[in-house]
Amino acid sequence: MKSSSRVIYYSELETPIGYLTIAATTKGVCWIDFGNSKDTFPSLQRWTKRWLNTEQFLPAQNELDEVKQQLTEYFDKKRRTFNVQVDLYGTSFQKLVWQSLFTIPYGQVRSYKDIAIQINAPKAVRAVGGANHQNPVPIIVPCHRVIGTNGNLVGYGGGIEIKKFLLNLEGYPVEES
Repeated sequence: MKSSSRVIYYSELETPIGYLTIAATTKGVCWIDFGNSKDTFPSLQRWTKRWLNTEQFLPAQNELDEVKQQLTEYFDKKRRTFNVQVDLYGTSFQKLVWQSLFTIPYGQVRSYKDIAIQINAPKAVRAVGGANHQNPVPIIVPCHRVIGTNGNLVGYGGGIEIKKFLLNLEGYPVEES
């Protein structure tokens, strides 16, 4: 078994959409999941084993204070952009899609097709959707701002209700169901 000196710091944050579990390397935030750390830890372990080849986890002392503060400010409508370091792991295509998501302004949306065109892969609409689904740092990498060409919200890792909540929080009009 390979060993790695890379340590993953993790913590959870209570938000209006429930708990978020946050994980980071020394380089930046690498993973956010919807739920408390007890429920999400198995997913974090699988993800880090795949992408980081590590099984070293430490509860964060103060390593995640800045990201937790910025997320709290976001939910309090006091922050529109994040300026924490992210440490993204995925395929080259996924990273290209995720980088494009940073260009979607707060309170606005783009379609999967728009993103595919932006990254010069206009026929890769489904692949863009797949990359969005695999986004390891939702909210900060704003995959919730991507909708179907027809205006439908379609999928979201945290569920459509959370996607609606986030878009409404940002002032994008989404009808509540």
